Order: sequence, then C-alpha cells, then structure tokens
Amino acid sequence: MIRVLLADDEHLIRGALAALLALEDDLVVVAEAASGPEALAMAAAHRPDVAVLDLQMPGADGVAVAARLRTDLPECTTMIVTGHGRPGHLKRALSSGVRGFLPKTVSAQRLAEIIRTVHSGVRYIDPELAADAISAGDSPLTARETELLELAADGAPISEIAERAALAQGTVRNYLSSAAAKLNAENRHTAVRLARERGWL
Repeated sequence: MIRVLLADDEHLIRGALAALLALEDDLVVVAEAASGPEALAMAAAHRPDVAVLDLQMPGADGVAVAARLRTDLPECTTMIVTGHGRPGHLKRALSSGVRGFLPKTVSAQRLAEIIRTVHSGVRYIDPELAADAISAGDSPLTARETELLELAADGAPISEIAERAALAQGTVRNYLSSAAAKLNAENRHTAVRLARERGWL
C-alpha cells in the first residue's frame, strides 16, 4: 500500500480527493491537512510515502513544505498540485526536491497514476507547465530580490516588508529598486506584475 498525505486548504477539494483515492486498491490516505504547518505535523505523525501538496496554503506554501520534508522525512516523496502553475513556481519546486508537479485539472484517476509514478522514483511534470517554464527563460532576479518582490505583491508598505524580511528599510528599498531596474519597471508594483507575467514569481 502507498500511504498518502493530502494537503489542501480547500476542504471540499481535499475531501473529494480523499474519497476518490480511497477507491484505489493500492492507495490509502493516512492524513489530511489544511495548512503548511499542519501538513508538516501530519507528515511527522503519519510518515506517508507520498505527500500531495497544494501550492498555495496558509502558513507555508507547498514548496516550502516540500523543502522541509526533504530534510525531516527524506523517504517521503512530494508532489505539488496547483491551480496556477507559473514557471517560477515549477523551478522553485524542482529545486526543493519535488518529484511531481501538476495542475488541479487532472482527474482523480490520473492523480492516482501520478502518485504511483512518483512513488516508484520517476519524476512527473505536467508537459504544458514544463513548456511554459522553458519559454519563460531564466529570471534575472536574485533569490532575495524575488523574495522581497513577493512580499511587496500585496501592496505592503516598505516598513512592513522590512519587518517580515528582518531587514532594514533602506536595504529593502535597495533590493526592490534593483529588481525594478532589472525588469525596466518604473516602480515595485509594476515590477511585481512583470515578474508574475514572466513566471518568475
């Protein structure tokens, strides 16, 4: 039996997936989680073979959870399901050791097949998401510039971004100015939009 952890903050989707996967003879859903921290706690308690993680969850996103699991529970294979698979997300996921990356539009039967695939040691990347990532090209932004643009994405003021990133306000301004210059954007808000369009956020 392949022991599966399902993590998705949308209760209806998670419940439906759990019910459908339960129909498979060789899969058993051993735990469900609605947030990043809960996914980590459930993984530690139930030690699943495969963790199916929603990309966007409260507390910590699927990629951050996958990165932690690679350290804390290396025998657990991770895969990401997403409703918005931007190329930047795919690249982050792969660098965090994720073995599967697929859209939420796949059928439950196909999801079951992909769970078996990644559990057997084979990587599965949705072909369309992979093609988008290749065409987006490499980001000119540093990891820190990307992080700060993401923190700026909801329109937070510099003071709040600085606090969340544990940096001085002047340092945050410098990083955001550098990111905007690299993207030929007149301000950080335009830089966020351009980086998203190109799949770098």
